[in-house]
Amino acid sequence: MSYDEGLAETLRDDIGPLPGLTEKRMFGALCFLLDGNMICGVRAEGGLYRVGKEAQEAATALEDVGPAIMGGRRMGGYVEAAPEAMADDTTRARLTALALEFVRSLPPK
Repeated sequence: MSYDEGLAETLRDDIGPLPGLTEKRMFGALCFLLDGNMICGVRAEGGLYRVGKEAQEAATALEDVGPAIMGGRRMGGYVEAAPEAMADDTTRARLTALALEFVRSLPPK
């Protein structure tokens, strides 16, 4: 698994220090989890965010953001952010906010 460590550091800064925040390698990415639930991750080809099904349309309306496809299947509630989206502070901030809002609604694992 390869990912951009600089981008991983950027995501750490975007999320900030949160109680219950951990990092784990999964989905071919370095993922950030809150109380065991995935917020987002950084992969070689950009980012992956868990925004929930209700916010998926709003997230994919952002430039360079689309539905997450794994193994040929669409992952409900997840979106992929192209490298261009990950380089845009405003887009990344919006995706992070959507993901944190969704993940905070979930029970801890």
